[in-house]
Amino acid sequence: MAHLRTCEVRQLLHNKFVVVMGDSIQRAVYKDLVLLLQKDCLLSSRQLKTTGELSFEHDMLLEGGRWGPMHNNIYYREVRQFCTGHHLVRFYFLTRAYSAYLEDVLSELRRGEHAPDLVVLNSCLWDLSRHGRHFPTRYREDLECLFRRMDRVLPESCLLVWNTALPVANTVSGGLLPPGALARLVRLSEDVMEANFYSSFEASRRGFDLLDLHFHFRLHAGQHQLRDGVHWDEHAHRRLSQLLLAHVADAWGVNLPGRDSAAEGGREGTNGSDRRLAAEHRRQPRDSRGSSLLPALPRRRPFALRPARAGAFQFERLFQTPSRI
Repeated sequence: MAHLRTCEVRQLLHNKFVVVMGDSIQRAVYKDLVLLLQKDCLLSSRQLKTTGELSFEHDMLLEGGRWGPMHNNIYYREVRQFCTGHHLVRFYFLTRAYSAYLEDVLSELRRGEHAPDLVVLNSCLWDLSRHGRHFPTRYREDLECLFRRMDRVLPESCLLVWNTALPVANTVSGGLLPPGALARLVRLSEDVMEANFYSSFEASRRGFDLLDLHFHFRLHAGQHQLRDGVHWDEHAHRRLSQLLLAHVADAWGVNLPGRDSAAEGGREGTNGSDRRLAAEHRRQPRDSRGSSLLPALPRRRPFALRPARAGAFQFERLFQTPSRI
């Protein structure tokens, strides 16, 4: 697997609108991407643990978090955004795979002048805590609604990558879930694997991309999982970012530097025929096969930051091409 440096990540995501959705694990995915777009260093333990801050590494809190009451229930909201001249990364905190709030998020994306180029998504632990012993049926129903709506709302040019949930310990601690929820999760590690099975099936059935993080990190919990049994350290999240970026580059047909595509392909445990089969079943078309990771000529105007109105931050991306929505 190629290990991308900041300059190469900037090229890969040049003029791309990236949206990350999910829980605190996916927030750390967002944070590591934001950091990696700026400098070649790891997140600090403090940065991983802090939630809802007004600014992280030059990003901005757009909604929720410390702009509102900080609490640990299903109505918690946190929307963050990192914006430069040629990069836009946004994060939405989710507590359920499909909900009225998710519909609000999709409506916001539809109303925006331009659609996302990449969506990275997972929802699992909060769903397990919400549904309890009924989660197999209700979680599958939520997943069906989620992927059906994503299929309808996102343009075919958008790449959606579903991250499976990372491994968890049999006993977890901390305030990651609502009070009383942990008592209902008597087989949490097994439930996560079952949930990953359902989500992987639904994502594949709709033609979305799948990144099996549970598989990649199944042997690393002892070294890189934190004491709460759920979250992971900065080294694990950098490896996660590299796996994600390699997957995205492969999906976009970008040749990474120093990568033997015939031997590796950016995905452990898959061979060339498997990757070709996956590409045939992808929902979204590709128009950049065989391109190299070289400085790209800007085809769009830079991302623009407009002044905030009435205490709300508003970002807008301006392109030379017409809106895709």
